Amino acid sequence: MKEEQIINSIKSIIGEKYIGDDCAYLKDLNLVISQDNLIEDVHFSLQYTTPYQLGYKSAMVNISDISASGGRGKYITVGLSLPKNISIDFVKEFYKGLKDACGNIEIVGGDITGSDKIMISITIIGTTNGRKISSRSNAKKGQVVVVSGEHGSSAGGLKLLQNNKDEKDLINAHLMPKAQVEFSEKISLNIKEDYAMMDSSDGLADALFKIAQSSDKTIIVDFDKVIFNKKLKEIFPKEYKDLILYGGEDYQIIATVSENFAQKYNLHIIGTVEEKQEDVILKIKNFDKEDLIINNLDKCFNHF
Repeated sequence: MKEEQIINSIKSIIGEKYIGDDCAYLKDLNLVISQDNLIEDVHFSLQYTTPYQLGYKSAMVNISDISASGGRGKYITVGLSLPKNISIDFVKEFYKGLKDACGNIEIVGGDITGSDKIMISITIIGTTNGRKISSRSNAKKGQVVVVSGEHGSSAGGLKLLQNNKDEKDLINAHLMPKAQVEFSEKISLNIKEDYAMMDSSDGLADALFKIAQSSDKTIIVDFDKVIFNKKLKEIFPKEYKDLILYGGEDYQIIATVSENFAQKYNLHIIGTVEEKQEDVILKIKNFDKEDLIINNLDKCFNHF
């Protein structure tokens, strides 16, 4: 079973009004809200992360969702399910990391229960005041595709950890990601046109594909323009391209805006939005000897 199948089943029961983007936009309340779950041995392993890093990343995952909507995070609540052998020191360090990641975002409550493994569930509430909120279904023909930063670093860092190898920048990208708040605000506080935006938590290809599919458009990207840490190519010469395109948890932001807007605000352009082409949802030029056509998410991260 795949995540998309489950989401489609849920839509068939409750409707699609608030389902589709990573945040629900509650226009009547001027709020955006999102929730993420992190499960031990699915999303993280205590073999590789400290409690502080886990708390920090748990917050950043949610802050990234709010930022990708164009909103600004204000409050979070934290649900923790913990095994009996977890120490008070673990909880303290977890919350120190959480608090440091939150900055001005206030932690206002939550719930604690027992469990066989560590399970973290965070809900974040953000304000939309003075901002134009995005939707992944808003990509328009003639817009350009822009990105906030490097891709592939987190996936590379995870592979290094799993193989007991060291490279500080890549490993830090995996354990201590940074939500792209400033990039989001540069767009949402200044743009007038409708625009698509989402983060690349499940990979660059995943974000590009979902924006194209939700908008009923074709997106064409030049792989040579994608930003990545050159150490990826040095360490993983045979697979660095796949890490860049399909590796998750970089928490960069992908958006579609007019070319004039991108140039005015010095945004890095990697591609264009085109009218829907037959049998082409996402095209990656210069990926290999031939253009890469992606019409499904089989190679992308699946939560199941």
